[in-house]
Amino acid sequence: MKEIKISYAGQWLRDWYGIFIHELKLIFTDAGAMVIFFVGGLLYPVLYNIVYSNGTVDSMPVAVVNLSDGAYSRRYLQKFDATRECDIYCECASMAEAEELMHQRKVHGIVYIPKDFDERLNRLEQGSISTYADMSSFLYYKDLRIASSLVMLDEMHTIQLEHYAADGFTGQEAGELVQPVLSDENVPYNKPFSYTIFFISAALMLVIQQTMFYGSSLLAGTLRERNHSFASLPNHLQGLGMGRVVLGRGAAYFAVYMVVGTIVTLLIPWIFRLPQHADWLDVMVLLVFYVVDCIFFSFTWSTLITRRETVFVLFLSVSPILLFLTGFSWPETAIPAFWRAFSYLFPSTFGCRAFINLNTAGCTLQGIAPEIRILTVQTVVYYFLACAAVFLENCYLCKPQRAGVL
Repeated sequence: MKEIKISYAGQWLRDWYGIFIHELKLIFTDAGAMVIFFVGGLLYPVLYNIVYSNGTVDSMPVAVVNLSDGAYSRRYLQKFDATRECDIYCECASMAEAEELMHQRKVHGIVYIPKDFDERLNRLEQGSISTYADMSSFLYYKDLRIASSLVMLDEMHTIQLEHYAADGFTGQEAGELVQPVLSDENVPYNKPFSYTIFFISAALMLVIQQTMFYGSSLLAGTLRERNHSFASLPNHLQGLGMGRVVLGRGAAYFAVYMVVGTIVTLLIPWIFRLPQHADWLDVMVLLVFYVVDCIFFSFTWSTLITRRETVFVLFLSVSPILLFLTGFSWPETAIPAFWRAFSYLFPSTFGCRAFINLNTAGCTLQGIAPEIRILTVQTVVYYFLACAAVFLENCYLCKPQRAGVL
């Protein structure tokens, strides 16, 4: 029979396809990996949105200690009680009584007005009001600070108008003196100051990276426990062909996670009515760069996993740190230099920022070009590191296995 010669490109594609199918079989025959990829990858975003569906705390109960009990303090408290954020639960005679209510969890904040508050304002001096928040949740602190600050600004405006009116200025003249330049507050991307909008956009992208890493690490650890290589090559390659192994395995994860990622970044925000200010094609472009980066990142670091259960320890310890390092809750410039440099190792750092800017803030692809460039650099670096891992696995770690077979 005449032997059919196959070109290098044809052989490369045949090897790539065989590795691709083999990796898909590994994924869909491992119950743990299926749970992480599909149940975890899709269930976590749904659970996050359900848990944080009410992203604001309205009508927070607050105790008031008004030792001044004058016209200014009563007007301040009347405006404070009318805010959306806070309601006055009761007026206490002393701080000790108000603190006891907070200990009993009946109130989540205290407004303290000192005895000389009205006297100082009548003398045209600066008065002070103290607020104390229940720090078991930063939402309590946020509501108390927003309500007290807004009322304070409005009250300052009102007092200035009264003083100018007493000096003989008309209403319009007094208004121009108090506010010579008109300003208009506009919060276009998160008008209710909702924690859901604030948090979920970063969490959605982090879920993609983490579930992919944990799933691929679970498979790598399982194969090593069975004395198999996670990066086995076809016999005829004899230790060569690292690129087709990495790209073949990567294609399997790409096929899975483009489906998961599309649901997470497009369908989940639509179901839960999160802001979607970007064109869906722009989101898909970002998703392609991000998923490819996450694939090679996962291949690189999963080579260090030798046992299946290691994945669950990493899940508990790493995910909260990575979420914080995305900068969604703390300015990047305020993060210490070491942790800022550490965050550059992870695709989630830049993927989350790009997705927030794109989908929540309505940015364009041009606006997130810096993040995409960094994702591209990470992809190239992690691709070569993943190829090096395949080379080491086959040339060194697999030698005892080959010797045993011989």
